[in-house]
Amino acid sequence: MNNSILKVGDWIKGKSRDGELIIGYVESLDILDEKVNATITSSDDETLVGKTIPMSSNGVKKLPEPQVKNKEQIQFLIDLALVTGDEEWFMELSQQLRAMRELVKGIK
Repeated sequence: MNNSILKVGDWIKGKSRDGELIIGYVESLDILDEKVNATITSSDDETLVGKTIPMSSNGVKKLPEPQVKNKEQIQFLIDLALVTGDEEWFMELSQQLRAMRELVKGIK
């Protein structure tokens, strides 16, 4: 099911052991054992949300990179970067937001 090489930070979807749909991101991976530890951000089983669970890398599919289109999406992703402690992603998103604001100022 896996259509590309997974790396830490990739967004994935798959099914839990009980068959519920889960969406999350790769926290860590063990290439030899073909396992990933995924932090769950959305699931049919709400008790899994926010938890990091081990999964078979063969049982998950990498989601495409999100294409950010508007300020609200960037602000949501900034909040997510803060929650996950991803400083590099936070800085990158903040720069995108600043660039967007500068563009808007230039139009006025």
